[in-house]
Amino acid sequence: MSLLEIHVLGSPVLREPTKPVEAVTDELRRLVDDMFETMHAAKGIGLAAPQVGRLERLFVAEVDEHKIALFNPEIVSATGKPVKAEEGCLSIPEIYGDVERPPSVVVRGLDGEGQPVDLEASGLLARCFLHEIDHLHGRLFLDYFGVFKKRSALAAWEREKTKYPALRRTLVAAKDLAEQHNEEAL
Repeated sequence: MSLLEIHVLGSPVLREPTKPVEAVTDELRRLVDDMFETMHAAKGIGLAAPQVGRLERLFVAEVDEHKIALFNPEIVSATGKPVKAEEGCLSIPEIYGDVERPPSVVVRGLDGEGQPVDLEASGLLARCFLHEIDHLHGRLFLDYFGVFKKRSALAAWEREKTKYPALRRTLVAAKDLAEQHNEEAL
């Protein structure tokens, strides 16, 4: 497994629609493993393929005991009175804002083995599914903000994005970081 670079706001791939996956191959399973490793290193709960520069219709998520890779996800139903809660995004670090989303969803797609599945989710997992599926359609959580909130978030991002001149976020694995600290202590 290896860490992947995360594309940040301004990278064109984040606004491109993804393409359906025809078959879940060994290469795509390796991509799933790399995406999970990258998501964990970034301390996230979800990661969509466009965020790592890929256009396959795929996301990974891990909330509580639910670890999920889903290919070709589609929302079957979204129910309940929308709930407002704070969201962030690994592709827009340090920028947060409230987004209204339905509290429960049913999502259909292919699991990591290419088998059809219907997944029911509520609460944070439902929010995560909806956020990641938005990525697969070129939509970002900022798109839900009102004019003034969006303007404020984009101004904050203008200051933050100077840390990412290539519009890519490079991560360091936790074990590599620990080894680096041990070497510095010597």
